[in-house]
Amino acid sequence: MKKLLSTVACGIVAMTFGQAAFADPDNNNLTVEGMAISTDAKAMAGGPLDQLFSGWRFRASETQSLQMDDFDNPSFVFVEDGEALYDKVDGSEGKACSSCHEDVAEFKDLRPTLPRWNEAKGKLYSMEQYINDCRVDRMGAEKWKWTGTNMTAMTSLISLQSRGMPISVATDGPVADILSKGKEIYYTRVGQLDMSCANCHEDNFGNMIRADHLSQGQTNGFPTYRLKNAKMNSIHARFKGCMKNIRAKPFKPGGAEFQALELYVASRGNGLAVESPSVRN
Repeated sequence: MKKLLSTVACGIVAMTFGQAAFADPDNNNLTVEGMAISTDAKAMAGGPLDQLFSGWRFRASETQSLQMDDFDNPSFVFVEDGEALYDKVDGSEGKACSSCHEDVAEFKDLRPTLPRWNEAKGKLYSMEQYINDCRVDRMGAEKWKWTGTNMTAMTSLISLQSRGMPISVATDGPVADILSKGKEIYYTRVGQLDMSCANCHEDNFGNMIRADHLSQGQTNGFPTYRLKNAKMNSIHARFKGCMKNIRAKPFKPGGAEFQALELYVASRGNGLAVESPSVRN
């Protein structure tokens, strides 16, 4: 807990409370160590959005305040779980994560760049893959489930180290074709409701749906604690949930389709800052 509080102390936040978000994003500025992580930002070059808004901007003030206070933020229960797992010896090699990476703060620059091309593996890599590679190759331990509680606890802990840093996902070079595939998935209508990601998060952000407000679908707050299911949720779990909501057959979490979509959606938020562990409805 002492280690956690030391980490939290580096992310003390300040905010001016305003009206709850309705048809438009609110006018609040959320800052961490002086860096705005929820103010307007220019969209990616050639992107479809004139301005970028964190999903936090569309939440009611009660939900916003939960995220603002690290002692009330329910995500930190899972961050503490991540800390315990980080120091837990597991696998045939008798190692923990901390055996090789003594201080989790050394991952400070990681979250804003993911997913990214892994030259050694010759493929796109998300944080979950880096974690599982370490578990298998260095610890001799079993892989964690992509959307499992251990994995989201660890990704929450690692993502926290980058809180306030701007998302900066590469979109050129070896990931260019994958980005194009993700864009195709984003705009393709699927399911019984014949809808695409863009129908909600581009055409109708700010509008009401099921007593809640649609966001731009940015990923800078993931993994995120959802009040709906009272746990940390990964990006791919959210993609799966959205596809189920429109009565479509979801792709596999960790599969090539969701990874391509993760890359494209993350790139749409380049310039927004990491908020995880965030709180959403």
